[in-house]
Amino acid sequence: MTTALADARRGHRGLFAFAVAMAALTPVLAILVLVDDRVLLGAPLWLKPLKFAVSLALYSATLSWMLGQLRERALSRTGWIITVAGGVEMAIIVGQAAVGNRSHYNMDTPLSAALWGTMGVTITVLWLATLAVAVRFLRVPGRDRAAGTAIRLGVVVALIGLGEGFLMASTGAHAVGVPDGGPGLPLVGWSTTGGDLRVAHFIGMHALQGLPLLAFALAATRLGEDTRVRLVRIAAAAWTGLVVLLTWQALRAQPLLAPDAVTLAALATLVAVTAAATVGTLAPARRTTAPTTV
Repeated sequence: MTTALADARRGHRGLFAFAVAMAALTPVLAILVLVDDRVLLGAPLWLKPLKFAVSLALYSATLSWMLGQLRERALSRTGWIITVAGGVEMAIIVGQAAVGNRSHYNMDTPLSAALWGTMGVTITVLWLATLAVAVRFLRVPGRDRAAGTAIRLGVVVALIGLGEGFLMASTGAHAVGVPDGGPGLPLVGWSTTGGDLRVAHFIGMHALQGLPLLAFALAATRLGEDTRVRLVRIAAAAWTGLVVLLTWQALRAQPLLAPDAVTLAALATLVAVTAAATVGTLAPARRTTAPTTV
């Protein structure tokens, strides 16, 4: 953990500072959720800014850590672009909450429409900048092949998850089949009465952390590098499949916790294929690393 923190601090000064700022803002917003009883679209007014602060803290810290894995310092401008775009987006979200307005899909007034348009620009900039990070890792290897694979594929899956934002922006809503702001799951607010594109958005984005963490865990085992790389690839394929499945479920107006038989069958198939691929990878590795007896 100490090494990861040092890598994040060394990776990009702006991204790391932004991550610290968002982490510091998080408890302030959590307090506002508790003390401000105003509600917007059925949820506490400050809940959306709180979720975005946590998400942007993780996102920027992870990208800074990733840049620290490169053998040469690179993408300094890209890091500052992400920092500025994230700061602008967070300022709009907090500012709109402060006056009791929704930040997303808000076309009620010319000012709100202009702010929403600005957020559309920042979302696009963040996506393109994240793509630049992915391209860099495709061209320049990191320190460890399994970790490098996890970073590259984690960014790719995260780009798919971020792309859900464009889908939501094009429809002007995150719920499918029901209005935004209806009954939702605790904390996250995902719809319990219809489909919700935020589920796939969330799961996809956090491949950015999940796949590198898997690579870290595998590095502590006795598995060979080739085996660890294959396991990371299997996990990335499964993660991608889950994002696609959750998007498909939402677009058919199904709540996350109320899947139909077809969705369950698709999930079972994904789990079975992933399990078979994992066993098929681990079985030869166990034979190779098994101690011999005389």
